[in-house]
Amino acid sequence: MRKALVAFLLIAVPVGLAPAAAADLPLERKLELERLVLQDCGSCHGLTLKGGLGPDLRAETLSGISPEALTEIVLDGIPGTAMPPWRPLISEEDARWIAKFLLTGEVE
Repeated sequence: MRKALVAFLLIAVPVGLAPAAAADLPLERKLELERLVLQDCGSCHGLTLKGGLGPDLRAETLSGISPEALTEIVLDGIPGTAMPPWRPLISEEDARWIAKFLLTGEVE
């Protein structure tokens, strides 16, 4: 699974994806997204996000992945894997917040 993730990052992530301030979301939306990560993502990645059907999503495991690449994975999924695209359900700003949330280790 990790090899598929790395391959996706090298091939499919566009260069120059402009990062934006994910902190601009209202507190209520941040709490909704935190619940989404822990419940919806947790259904495949394990309720503690230590892995399950999908890989471990804790900060130490994701340390080599850029926020921009992780944002694209959240939005567009990973073709050929069980990782679905979330673009139909969340905004790019939401996906940037989720990426930052995962990469900063706030999920411990």
